[in-house]
Amino acid sequence: QVQVVDSGGGLVQAGGSLRLSCVISGRSVGNNPMGWFRQAPGKEREFVAGIAWSAIDYADSVKGRFTISRDNAKNTMYLQMNSLKPEDTAVYYCAARQSWNNVVMRRAGQYAYWGQGTQVTVSS
Repeated sequence: QVQVVDSGGGLVQAGGSLRLSCVISGRSVGNNPMGWFRQAPGKEREFVAGIAWSAIDYADSVKGRFTISRDNAKNTMYLQMNSLKPEDTAVYYCAARQSWNNVVMRRAGQYAYWGQGTQVTVSS
């Protein structure tokens, strides 16, 4: 049984920062590709950032502002979000793939394990 727990969301003013965390436990999937997605009200879930063994990818909308990282020893992934904008407001989800490879996937359907989501609200 795999458990994914994401946390760290909150309310912040535009220009501020937040750091999201994602802890994965259970089966040995900690080294599998992982990603962050977000979903705003009335919109589809979208890719934000992903990390594989030696690959990292970002959505164009967050490049230069967000940084994804992971600590394999702690089975934890992070998303440092700086220079936040009101359009970053969404529920953010952590996800992990079921199998290992060294490719970051951008489609939500390619991830098997999901956190419960953490709300990020950026006020103007």
